[in-house]
Amino acid sequence: MLYNLHTHSSSYDPNIFEIVNRYPYETIDVPFFSTGIHPWYIDTEKLEEQLAIIEDRLQLPNCLALGECGLDKRIEIPLQIQIKVFEKQLLLAKKHQKPVILHLVAAFQELVEIKERISPGVPMVVHGFSKNWQVAKQLLDNGFYLSFGKYLLRNPELSDVLAQMPPDRFFLETDTIEEGIAEVFAKAAWARNMDIEELKNIVSTNFKTVFNNG
Repeated sequence: MLYNLHTHSSSYDPNIFEIVNRYPYETIDVPFFSTGIHPWYIDTEKLEEQLAIIEDRLQLPNCLALGECGLDKRIEIPLQIQIKVFEKQLLLAKKHQKPVILHLVAAFQELVEIKERISPGVPMVVHGFSKNWQVAKQLLDNGFYLSFGKYLLRNPELSDVLAQMPPDRFFLETDTIEEGIAEVFAKAAWARNMDIEELKNIVSTNFKTVFNNG
């Protein structure tokens, strides 16, 4: 079994266990999903309505995580609005004890500060990790998990970062790339210099630990 932490389109492959992102305004048409408000798509006029949908969905057994949600300093939506929306979602994750899948761009310090202040008490995974080992270590030291996908395939330096990751703190994903999760696993196995079956076992164990599922 291949485990895909985060994708926007289902493969409908029985050999792949995947968490498919479904925004509050999207229908649930997949076996397992996550739901949240992405910082790119914040609509303050519909915020309370969407938060209510998210809260309802978090109580479903096949809703495995809140997200993707988070902070992005490279968009025009003011950071203070993003933080407000993010904090409201973290409180829901805390209330319903669901892990969080994070979209994070250039806002590491803010993320750490918010996590310390709200103390959600649930696993939090930074998806699509693309930075260097120094940033990775800072996130690991603050209790975050990291997920690798697109940039692992595109940026050779990410292989070195993945190679240093503690085995119990990483996931693999496809997000929106055309390549399948099998290609991500192949690259990750190469990066960590390990047998693909051993890698499958590691990621499977991490899924069961974080999502109580799989």
